[in-house]
Amino acid sequence: MRARSAGVWIGVHKWTSLIATLFLFMLCLTGLPLIFHDELDHALGARPTPDVVAPGTPMLSLDRIIEIAKAHKPNEALTFIVPDDDDPVWRASFAPKLTQDTTAVVTIDGHTGRILRSADSTRSATMRFIKDLHTEMLLEEPGMLFLGFIGLCFVASIVSGIVVYGPFMRRIDFATIRNRTRKLYWLDIHNVGGIVIAAWMLVVGVTGVINTLSNQVARHWQSTELVQMIAPWRNAPVPAKLSSAQAALDTALAASPGTKLSTLAMPGTPFAGGHHYGVYLNGNTPLTSRLLKPVLINAEDGTLSESREMPLYVTAFFISKPLHFGDYGGMPLKIIWAVLDVITLIVLWTGIHLWLPMRRRPTSLGASAEHLTVGQ
Repeated sequence: MRARSAGVWIGVHKWTSLIATLFLFMLCLTGLPLIFHDELDHALGARPTPDVVAPGTPMLSLDRIIEIAKAHKPNEALTFIVPDDDDPVWRASFAPKLTQDTTAVVTIDGHTGRILRSADSTRSATMRFIKDLHTEMLLEEPGMLFLGFIGLCFVASIVSGIVVYGPFMRRIDFATIRNRTRKLYWLDIHNVGGIVIAAWMLVVGVTGVINTLSNQVARHWQSTELVQMIAPWRNAPVPAKLSSAQAALDTALAASPGTKLSTLAMPGTPFAGGHHYGVYLNGNTPLTSRLLKPVLINAEDGTLSESREMPLYVTAFFISKPLHFGDYGGMPLKIIWAVLDVITLIVLWTGIHLWLPMRRRPTSLGASAEHLTVGQ
């Protein structure tokens, strides 16, 4: 009975690993530069340096930033305004219509109002290609869902690898690297590397799967929570004259102390509804800075209409993204994530190296157990 159970786990580990390994190689290779995406985008010119101003120079009002942005793109619809987390700059997103996807992003100096950059994305072309390859294989939503399946295979491979490695580890000291044969050497490298970073790989695998569902999460929240929030104004048109965006922001911040602006959605966009500013706030701590709180401000008179916490499933999504890329603890954590990523690449390569000879010479169940692989 025990041998049969071991055989099942070995089979699960083998086939989930074989299905996922090549795609995981691609994900690890593309994920490595994405860990340092801010630094690389800055080096490639996608994050321009703001103007040097005298200490104490006040920031321009949000209304003035909006005026500058609209004057730069008079024939397009302003959809979102986003402050930079690190620099005193604003990013204004534009689309052909309020309900369409972003086609241009204008970066504006928050002190001087100078246009620093106007492009079709906040990323450099190189990093945008790497990010699209990593998150959707250049196939948009179908690619994201396929990578979600690969992530599930990855998680199954890690769990099954841990199960089958337990009995094997009792036969030798932990972290032993044997040199009797080349195969044993690669086997031990694979097993030790995999078991040491198994917990990290599980975190990255599970959060990666959650991230592939971002479109579904956003659409579900819009069709449930947001619909409820704007229900009393469902048929109200976009006001002919919008109230002050700066006043809307001030009202939202006053209603939610200890927060700051993450994104301002303009009236008429899918994340605001036709009659409101959608003011999305986040906190000032490492955890709350990754969470959003929506506040609807009436765009006609500037009053607060509705505010609520995000549901649990949205919170889980927001937390999963920084955990996946390791971008919530500064450069030290990014370096740790990069090292663990490289170890994962080694584990993947040794797993392939161990499997290839097994195809040419069939082995018994007992012999197969000698080639246990963890976390391919």
